[in-house]
Amino acid sequence: MSSMKKQIGEKLRELRKENGWTQQQVADMLGVSRVNYTRYELNASEPDFDILVRLADLFDVSLDYIFDRTKYH
Repeated sequence: MSSMKKQIGEKLRELRKENGWTQQQVADMLGVSRVNYTRYELNASEPDFDILVRLADLFDVSLDYIFDRTKYH
């Protein structure tokens, strides 16, 4: 499970940077604090299912992509 957590944070950081967004911008779009979003990228906290779905929608990717189960958006 810890390797999956690592991959989620890495994917979120990668997707955020691809879009040219700051952590604050993503947090604002999700309606969470920047500290909470930063914790997702650092794998210090796991986003709940609702946040995961919102992240997938925001980045226009599948949940499989976020969980590193596919290489394609």
